[in-house]
Amino acid sequence: MALFSSDLFPSTLSFIVFISYMGLFINQGILVTASKSKDNSYSYNTVTVVLLTEVLKLVAAAALFVKDHTVSNLFEDIVKHRKVLFLYFIPAALYCLYNNLQFVNLSAYDPTTYYLLLQFRVVVTGVVFQLVFKKYLSHIQWASLLLLTVGCIIKEVRHDVSSHAVDAQKPAGFFDYIDIHLLFIMLQVFSSCFAGVYNEFLLKDTGVDVHIMMANVFMYLNSIVCNAFVLLFKGQFFQAFEFDSIATIMQPGVLAIVINNAAIGIVTSLFLRNLNSILKTFASALELMFTAVLCWMIFGIAVDMYTVAAIFIVSAATYLYAQHPVINKAKHEAEKEKTLTSVA
Repeated sequence: MALFSSDLFPSTLSFIVFISYMGLFINQGILVTASKSKDNSYSYNTVTVVLLTEVLKLVAAAALFVKDHTVSNLFEDIVKHRKVLFLYFIPAALYCLYNNLQFVNLSAYDPTTYYLLLQFRVVVTGVVFQLVFKKYLSHIQWASLLLLTVGCIIKEVRHDVSSHAVDAQKPAGFFDYIDIHLLFIMLQVFSSCFAGVYNEFLLKDTGVDVHIMMANVFMYLNSIVCNAFVLLFKGQFFQAFEFDSIATIMQPGVLAIVINNAAIGIVTSLFLRNLNSILKTFASALELMFTAVLCWMIFGIAVDMYTVAAIFIVSAATYLYAQHPVINKAKHEAEKEKTLTSVA
């Protein structure tokens, strides 16, 4: 069956990573939504939560590296690959923006709508994928990407119609239809696309010789620095670590967000190593149907016909893509395959 072909999932591990990636992201949207107050605000410092998540990721990545190596190897690799360490500052800064915007946007949208709008990244990812890896998409692949995008904008179109129907007596100009949170979503989309593809470039090209967990250490070190700068910029650096602020983060629900998000970071790196950014995008699309059902069961968020139609179109696009997956192998694997082909 094409959906479970060796091209799409080359190993059992890649399929497990795919399922884990979806499950963790579904859980994240639900956990963040559950932590909101009645006025859709948060009782804790969200930047501090992101910072602590990066610290937990760093500890986990370092521990996994040291499990098969030594502490001295850890520091030796940091010095040896210091150029790659600095290159990771770019995706780290973009992921810092993405992770902090997650809380901002989930305060304005329910998880299903939020994940639907995030699917605008498919076209951006496709373009960047071509530019970076020279993996030109076929007409069928572009059709699947565009079909997915159409499916994902349906719910937002419905949202705009509903929002302005109550004010139909007053003429609505172009700017009346622009929601600041929709602009934040687009900012999150671009940061996600560029960070994901650039990270994949480092994992499979420039940093291909760097151990996967060492690459994670580089990413999380830079992410901690970026989030510390955000706290300094907001004038909350010292306040964030006061007893009262820490106490709000020690709530079980908030700690669950930190742990779940840390797991997402580790699984995402495994995803990019074993699969690719385009398939990562479609994993996110498959989250929609499960998120919609769970949000209806947990929060009572209605699943209307627009949501059903959007999920159906997204699922069709996902199946279409599964017939023609983009295969992007690591640099050393591609060179090995090229050599074998030349010999033959």
